[in-house]
Amino acid sequence: MARSELVMALLVVVLAADCCASAGAVAYLSKLPVTLDVTASPSPGQVLHASKDVITVTWALNATRSAGVDADYRNVEVRLCYAPVGQNEREWRKTSDNLEKDKTCLFKVTQQPYPSVGKVEYRIAAHIPTATYSVRAYALDASGTQVAFGQTLRTATFNIVGITGINTSIKVAAGVFSTFSVASLAFFFFIL
Repeated sequence: MARSELVMALLVVVLAADCCASAGAVAYLSKLPVTLDVTASPSPGQVLHASKDVITVTWALNATRSAGVDADYRNVEVRLCYAPVGQNEREWRKTSDNLEKDKTCLFKVTQQPYPSVGKVEYRIAAHIPTATYSVRAYALDASGTQVAFGQTLRTATFNIVGITGINTSIKVAAGVFSTFSVASLAFFFFIL
């Protein structure tokens, strides 16, 4: 009996230590410094199409920051983020200060080693849904935790039209099967 209690106590201590260790790695957006200047190629309000159009994203260390502020930066992660207008009445897109729970920036554009000035061209993936977007870049430390960020201006949002999956062949097939179902119903109605 005492042995099982000792094992249980040890298990609780290990789980508590694990929780405390992971709690220290959580990043909060409100606590991150804005050290990156981020721009995206679409004009404000421009309409882009998934799997067709390309976005050019550039970032640079803010010139007003002191030298060495980026000493811990190892990688840059660029993400597409839902603009506030695209979050209205959509709980699955809501912003959270805790970046582990944040649902604003779900779509990764790239992650690459940190240069103080960088550029990436991104063809909009086919799975990106229709919405209004902005771009955010995170500076990551060696452990992969966000330590700073930058984002496009709130006025520089752009629209992406996603792929609906409905094309001409699907419309024709739906029409043929609908006609067949009505004809079958009429046939069986008159026979019975």
